[in-house]
Amino acid sequence: MPESDEAGAPGTVVEPAANTDRILTIPNVMSLIRLCCIPLFLYLLFGRDNRAGAAWLLGGLGATDWIDGYIARRFNQVSELGKVLDPTADRLMFIVALIGMIVDRAGPVWFYVLVLVREALFGGTVLIATIAGMKRFDVTWLGKLATFLLMFALPGLLIGSSDLGVHRLFQVAAWILAVPGIAISYYTAIAYVPILRRNLREGRVERAAKGVGI
Repeated sequence: MPESDEAGAPGTVVEPAANTDRILTIPNVMSLIRLCCIPLFLYLLFGRDNRAGAAWLLGGLGATDWIDGYIARRFNQVSELGKVLDPTADRLMFIVALIGMIVDRAGPVWFYVLVLVREALFGGTVLIATIAGMKRFDVTWLGKLATFLLMFALPGLLIGSSDLGVHRLFQVAAWILAVPGIAISYYTAIAYVPILRRNLREGRVERAAKGVGI
């Protein structure tokens, strides 16, 4: 999702020192499961026309991102593969879910577009900067808060557009999370700009010092 990483929250982060080249770790397996569940989400949303079911799945998958982050830190299972696999799975799941809800017109499309635009602009900037040699940076607590709020706001809005008996209750609760979530996410995207520029400059200097081509 927006500042997701193996430590539990879209973006890139400085991980614990106990990195490993292991592939078969619990966090990596959980990330693979999230990837495999993306088609299931689309099937529930379009094939079964079951918005509530798709929302429960999305919320559950989002929660696993925080769980595998805890496992990675607690049991020293941070891996080189996980650094790539975890944020890739989260971002892909997030973008596919947003596009699916926009196409299905399942709830406030304008809000989904706002979230998608922020994700595309920020995620694309981080990707380009990383390719250009940017050092990894710490996700701020505000960035993690925005991710947490949106992670549960989006499934709530999806349930709010379903025929579930208590859909209006979920809709109200989702908006309570969604409004501060989107506001904080845009604020943090802007606040990250000087950090991106600094880490890109430092990363390029370090690469040059090591004789790595830029």
